[in-house]
Amino acid sequence: MLDAALLLPDFLLIFCGFVLCRYTALNRPVWDAAERLVYYLLFPVLLFNSIVKTPMQPAATAGLAIGGVSLALAGIALAYSLRWWPRVDARNLASGAQCAFRFNSFIALALAERLQGAQGVAWVALLIALCVPLCNIGAVWPLAKHGGQGYLRELSRNPLILATLAGLSANLLGLKLPDLATLTLQRIGLAALPLGLMAVGAGLRFGALRDSPGLAAALLSIRHAVLPLLALALAALLQLPPAQGALLLIFAALPTASSAYVLAVRMGGNGPFVAGLVTLSTLLAMVTVPLWLAVLRWI
Repeated sequence: MLDAALLLPDFLLIFCGFVLCRYTALNRPVWDAAERLVYYLLFPVLLFNSIVKTPMQPAATAGLAIGGVSLALAGIALAYSLRWWPRVDARNLASGAQCAFRFNSFIALALAERLQGAQGVAWVALLIALCVPLCNIGAVWPLAKHGGQGYLRELSRNPLILATLAGLSANLLGLKLPDLATLTLQRIGLAALPLGLMAVGAGLRFGALRDSPGLAAALLSIRHAVLPLLALALAALLQLPPAQGALLLIFAALPTASSAYVLAVRMGGNGPFVAGLVTLSTLLAMVTVPLWLAVLRWI
């Protein structure tokens, strides 16, 4: 049985960033610099290193790959369909839509390792390699459009997309980094998760969700209810092996990516609104991930 407390350390890191920013000398200017460090260096290094060192097995994982890509595309389509809802704030939607389809890669890797060992980690890495570019393209587009920035220009210099494409290219070409370089990149990447989550807490304003409560509820419903239901259907349709079906369900029910906040802030979006979504999504996932796995066992 999955222990829901696995997500508790991430939520506590968010709370720690909130306390440090509000009640210590480590105030807003410190966290502005930390956000830039996470966005431009730590997260890209972590993505690149994770993809490079994971062997790809296309034949054995074709169904899982199709399921993961289908979930990402469905999440993007559902999130952007909300623009036709009445009285939806365009800036909040441009900022928060990503929270409906992006996922926390670090929590995904932790859950996969705990439930399915090295094989689960390899499968999750494949999903990360395929879905991170899609999700980041989907996240950058509305922010670039809303901010009046060139879409292709923003995509071409987005560090998360560039790191993912570089990692995929290196993996497919069979490039091997020297042990010293691999160890150095691994240690740099390890700093991404705690600092990224604390940056989320530092930018947190709980009241920001009150600006668009209906939009927040819709986005989180897509992330934690609609996509897991779709994952169950896809697992049956694609006739995935039980282990891959469970992993696809976990992938669909993950909390949203902590870097969503950093991306929103760096591209001129509503950072506090996204920070609130990330926090609530992490808290919800502590309940919904074990619940969806219980549903899978019952089925």
